[in-house]
Amino acid sequence: MGELILIRHGETEWSRSGRHTSHTDLPLTALGERQARALVPLLADRKIGLTLVSPALRARRTAELAGLASPRITPDLHEWDYGGYEGVTTVEIHRTRPSWNLWTDGVAPGPEAHPGETPAQVGERADRMLTEIRAAAESLGDADIALVAHSHFLRVFTARYLGLATSGGTLFQLATGAVSRLGTEHGKPVITAWNVALPESLFRAAAPEPAQPPE
Repeated sequence: MGELILIRHGETEWSRSGRHTSHTDLPLTALGERQARALVPLLADRKIGLTLVSPALRARRTAELAGLASPRITPDLHEWDYGGYEGVTTVEIHRTRPSWNLWTDGVAPGPEAHPGETPAQVGERADRMLTEIRAAAESLGDADIALVAHSHFLRVFTARYLGLATSGGTLFQLATGAVSRLGTEHGKPVITAWNVALPESLFRAAAPEPAQPPE
């Protein structure tokens, strides 16, 4: 088996402002699109045999701009369902729950369609993905598998890959448009690279988007 390449989608308006985003299907910002394109050279020397992508627009667009061919839409890669905290920042939550911690406390209940997930439920979903990936790897030889998804889910996935509890995901900061890699050493799961991205200053220094013509 090759390595698992974890890619967090590029920036959105809500990721820029720190608002929890699970089912709200936001597009990438202009910076987010540049982040996604900047993944091309970071992935150029990898032999990727399978790409699995969250159904969210921001993840699918990131995979497209990164040049990842034939991505397979994978519902279990969706972000942690934030329930009643969808669109809310941690700072706002702490105004009424000062000691709140996503990794141990979970989220407030949301509407019927998006009630929210407990840490245990997200961990179970990550375990399902690990089982699916290990089965798929049997036919891929030494090729890598790329996962294009979201910060909190990929952090839980990493914790479970390493044999940690779901709450262990709190240890792994993950920026938008970043690439990380999971592999093995002496048969044991390890992190081989983490949170790799080109400096954001390069994106912000790029030419501004063309002005829109007046109506």
